[in-house]
Amino acid sequence: MIPVLLFLLLLFLLDSFKLVRTRTLVAAFVAGCVVALLAYFINTLLQKNQGFDFRFYSQNIAPVLEELLKASIILILIKQKRTGFLIDAGIYGFAVGAGFAVVENVYYLTVIPDITLVTGAIRGLGTAIMHSGATALLAVFTVGTLNLEKKLYTGLIPGLLVAIIIHSVFNHFYIHPALQTILVVILVPLLLIIIFKFNERKLSEWLETGFFNEADLLSQMKKGEFTLSKSGKYMASLKEQFPSEILVDMYCFITLYLELSVKSKRNMMLAECELPVTKEADWDDKVTELENLRKAIGKAGELALAPLIRIKQRDLWSFENNK
Repeated sequence: MIPVLLFLLLLFLLDSFKLVRTRTLVAAFVAGCVVALLAYFINTLLQKNQGFDFRFYSQNIAPVLEELLKASIILILIKQKRTGFLIDAGIYGFAVGAGFAVVENVYYLTVIPDITLVTGAIRGLGTAIMHSGATALLAVFTVGTLNLEKKLYTGLIPGLLVAIIIHSVFNHFYIHPALQTILVVILVPLLLIIIFKFNERKLSEWLETGFFNEADLLSQMKKGEFTLSKSGKYMASLKEQFPSEILVDMYCFITLYLELSVKSKRNMMLAECELPVTKEADWDDKVTELENLRKAIGKAGELALAPLIRIKQRDLWSFENNK
């Protein structure tokens, strides 16, 4: 039971931008425990009522059910804007899988009290890391496509298929269990660390370019220079397409969005440098106001503002997590 928890701690420490919230991490782990219990009851019910052979069920049906249950937690985290980057998505996904694996291993300890060291190592190092790694990859696939501004299902479906295939192949034991465990312990952590390091570099680039571009545009708006810029002229061209009250809401939306975005990026850069992060008392009110303005301008307003600002999953995440 210890190895998967140690690796989860390692991933948490690798998060140099402090994207992962401890409370959300614990919640993801507990949710993984809950779906493991749910999977146990569903698996038991299906196997008994349908008369499936245990080996066939564990190799072909259980992986589908269990990965679907774990994927539901990832979807909840995304819908609640608790994850916005590959790094935190992977860590939360790993936490869900870790919770699932710990409960499953506790069950094995109760039914096989005299478990051998080899079997324990395969369960703790192989199966547990497989469960966690598969869910982490699912989370990375899903959030990665959202960051590319694609539909949720375009990442969720391939990610789910990858997780199911990894799980099913592992349960088939095409190679010796000990060798399979060694491969899992090497490949899963290596793949996740490579993904995290790549995303860290991209995240740094996004923070730097986004921060200065948005700060410059926000400065123009506050100094009254916005109307003379290309962005201001573009906004003026929208007068013929939208009522005046919607245009006012759109202008307020841009201003507030830029302010929140600049400040949230500033806090992320401060966190990376291990410097104190500034918390603003009225942040919650501003996020709520932004949501109301977004509803007021509607989808048509969002599309019209796309050349100036593009509302992305990671930005909405950063607003929520700077509360």
